[in-house]
Amino acid sequence: MTDSAPSPASAATSGNLLGAATVLIFDGKGGVRRHTTEDEPKAPLRGFVLIAGNSRAPEFRVWMKGELGDFHADLLSAPSTRARCTVVGDKALVVIRVARPGAEPDDMGRQLMSLLIEKGRVTIASELNVVDFLGIPKWESSHHAPVSPADLVARLGLRAADRMEPLVEMLGDRLDSIEESLIIEDMSKAQSRLSHLRRTMINFRRMVWPLRDTLNTLEIEDLSFFSARDRLRLREASARSARLGDELQAMSERAVLVHEQIIDARAEQMNRTMLILAAVTVVFMPLTLITGALGMNVSGIPMASDPDAFWYVCGGLLVLAIGIVVWMRKRRWL
Repeated sequence: MTDSAPSPASAATSGNLLGAATVLIFDGKGGVRRHTTEDEPKAPLRGFVLIAGNSRAPEFRVWMKGELGDFHADLLSAPSTRARCTVVGDKALVVIRVARPGAEPDDMGRQLMSLLIEKGRVTIASELNVVDFLGIPKWESSHHAPVSPADLVARLGLRAADRMEPLVEMLGDRLDSIEESLIIEDMSKAQSRLSHLRRTMINFRRMVWPLRDTLNTLEIEDLSFFSARDRLRLREASARSARLGDELQAMSERAVLVHEQIIDARAEQMNRTMLILAAVTVVFMPLTLITGALGMNVSGIPMASDPDAFWYVCGGLLVLAIGIVVWMRKRRWL
């Protein structure tokens, strides 16, 4: 009898996930514990098993292919750019996008999280640290962990919304700053700042609305292991994302109004400038006419031989200019 080392595939399919993924067992009553043995994890009667691994780790990819099959493994590990919910049989594939920790509105650094939801088990493939993202240590101490796979997905949606909420507030503060600059008539960089802000809000909407649609789709799907409470939890998480989306929509409408306000302010500034130029033209037009007539190189110019004639003409032109300005002020043209 010859001894041979097991292949990676056989080792993965045997249930040894300790080196490839994090395995958590939820008892369905609010409790959670880590699976620390090499035995195959089994879901409690009312609970489920969570298996979370890095989507790029070779060991975890081998386990997914051996345990879930090539089709589902490819769905979990395939790169994607949008959130979605796909139901295959009595299983659901959910993909959500999450803002990375410490992200700024200008650089959210989105991270994907792919979940395969089935009765008694949830498999997550993501480069994100799922344990820290969900706050597993708090659940272990508080005994307030999810009681079903749908409850887990709902909390994932809420955590994703929690990460985006402070970023949305930052966008609101930036919009307030732009509006304040318009009040104090400091429009030097308002247009460029507003354009950048509107582009950022578009990127946020591409994260918020798909998350809401994904949770809504999962809620209405006919999965046998979903209860009425599960669907209610998913609806609550979807409503949280919808509120963020509504806030972004409201800010987008405010941004449009601010843009119109900038255009109106610039138009008003242009009209004021044109009015000043028109007033200067009206004032100097008769003066130019008079000086042009007196400057003709012909005989018969009045006071041509008077040494004080220049000062007489300048005084007369000054009086005429003042009279024109007073007349325009009375007609409220200035």
